Amino acid sequence: MESEDVTTANGSRDGTHDANRGHDASRGHDPNRGHDANRDRDGHRERIVTAAARLLSEGGPDAVSTRAVSSAAGVQPPTIYRLFGDKQGLLDAVVAYGFTEYLSSKTAEEPTDDPVEDLRAGWDLHIGLGLANPALYSLMYGGHRPGVSSPASVAAFEMLARLIRRIAEAGRLAIPEERAAALVHAAGCGTTLTLIATPEDRRDPELSRTAREAAIAAITTDAPAPAEPGPVAAAVTLRAALPRTDALTASERGLLREWLDRIADPAGPHRRRAD
Repeated sequence: MESEDVTTANGSRDGTHDANRGHDASRGHDPNRGHDANRDRDGHRERIVTAAARLLSEGGPDAVSTRAVSSAAGVQPPTIYRLFGDKQGLLDAVVAYGFTEYLSSKTAEEPTDDPVEDLRAGWDLHIGLGLANPALYSLMYGGHRPGVSSPASVAAFEMLARLIRRIAEAGRLAIPEERAAALVHAAGCGTTLTLIATPEDRRDPELSRTAREAAIAAITTDAPAPAEPGPVAAAVTLRAALPRTDALTASERGLLREWLDRIADPAGPHRRRAD
């Protein structure tokens, strides 16, 4: 539709001026428009995630439908798809939100001088997350497609890997880092899901502690570390410290890493048939 020009008392043509002003605003000349749009977007996202987290806690994943979430958050359903892509994207955001909220509710503790004790504390924190938020935990570790991990579970595994790395650097890791992290992860997740599936009045209070100590015994050496560790323990320790050295080139580090992996795990995938 064409705009109608109006001649003012001083002879100027306001129609053209107003049209140009509207055209300039539409091209982004309003300095507040982008800021307001981002603020609205963040506000919608926060309300949607908070509403979905509440529905998840109250009714499990099936309760987190697009219709229920949009109603609880006070937004239209298309807003959810625009911000999260699909329901899986929304669930990923909810899991990340719940995981972050849980960790922030805990008092931050500085690492101690005993990395094995820190691993025990990390195990207990993991179990606590599952029992305090069973629907959230089940979605983190049991509600995704095979071979696909939620962003929150990836972040949790990275925290575990850092704990394992410290044990290796202290010379107290008996097996390769990757296997140790995978073993503790599997044991911790299995224990937590078992406790979640068991009615609270029938849970074995010693199950978590027993599983924790069995996993730690399987991956660590006795404390204190022996004065003269064997080749496997020595290779694991040096392998953990290798990223911090700058005395080697990238190719030299890669070759040394391969050798250390073969020493640390002679029966593993690095084994080669003797000539």
